[in-house]
Amino acid sequence: MKILVINPGGSSTKFSVFEDRQEILKRNIKHTGEDLQPFPTVFDEYEYRTGIITKMLEEAGHSLDSFACVVGRGGLMRPVPGGTYRVNDRMVEDLKNAVNGEHASNLGAVIARNIGDAIGAPSFVVDPVAVDEMQDVARITGISDLEKKSWFHALNHKAVARKTAEKMGGRYEDFNFIVAHLGSGISIVAHEKGRMIDGSGGRTDGPFSPERSGGLLTYQLIELCYSGRYSREEMVRKVSSCGGMYDYLGTKDMVEVEEMAESGDEKAGLIFRAFTYQVAKEIALYGASLRGKVDRIIFTGGIAYSQKVVSEVSDRISYLAPIEVVPGEMEMEALALGALRVLNHEEEAKEYL
Repeated sequence: MKILVINPGGSSTKFSVFEDRQEILKRNIKHTGEDLQPFPTVFDEYEYRTGIITKMLEEAGHSLDSFACVVGRGGLMRPVPGGTYRVNDRMVEDLKNAVNGEHASNLGAVIARNIGDAIGAPSFVVDPVAVDEMQDVARITGISDLEKKSWFHALNHKAVARKTAEKMGGRYEDFNFIVAHLGSGISIVAHEKGRMIDGSGGRTDGPFSPERSGGLLTYQLIELCYSGRYSREEMVRKVSSCGGMYDYLGTKDMVEVEEMAESGDEKAGLIFRAFTYQVAKEIALYGASLRGKVDRIIFTGGIAYSQKVVSEVSDRISYLAPIEVVPGEMEMEALALGALRVLNHEEEAKEYL
């Protein structure tokens, strides 16, 4: 069965064609600011992006009516449990109205539905950004005005967990994992029998990353916010895109940071060690969430390619469970496999309500 997979980003649109589990075509279309300037909102871009995808498929010799289904990256919809969801009117409406914010990933479901409806094929999303399976006790923060949210790299988390479970001879639902997604953003999550019960990441907590601050000292952060040194917008940038390693070293390139440290740069060496130390502490934290019953600790994301990072973190937390390294991201494969599980009747498609 042929499956069309669509993954829109802020300045790109990735799409792939899978023949069952095998990727047979892969494209990454770059969009300039000038390309997207005519569109007032992210949602307004869907016809433009759809047109490019269909044109390039035609040029590559893939007729639209040859696809058994179309699957898109899930966006910022209402919180849902993990799984493969059929794209329905309610989902499209929520993404159009940006109920949880505007993001290019909101277009994944819309483009998939648009193409799927045109060829009479089902359209799906898999483990969207909005996956929320957190246990209630994990939501409490210490201030009643604030509730912890589930903003993790759910698609890649669950993909590497399923892959590891298969390697271990079982199903995702059979095991307990701690998954550390290490990239420009970091999320570290406790997976208990197929559910993401607690975790950290995004712009809220957890270790600092190449560009994000991670969790900060609350009282000092309040003082800094009210010091008059920074505007609200500057503080948001400092936390979300200009913090972490960039704030200390002026680079967001982890390879460069590692090279600086190895060449004798003492500051870079300290920041590198602090990064691996914070990642290790965070992983150990979620050992408590799973009461110490951890079957594997899984490293994934781009930084997991670094043997030095994996080695230094593992040195601190290998007592907890064996280590599995699945570097990079499995987003396109994860989307295809989620749809394939439904097409093969291995699982039921869920309805977005």
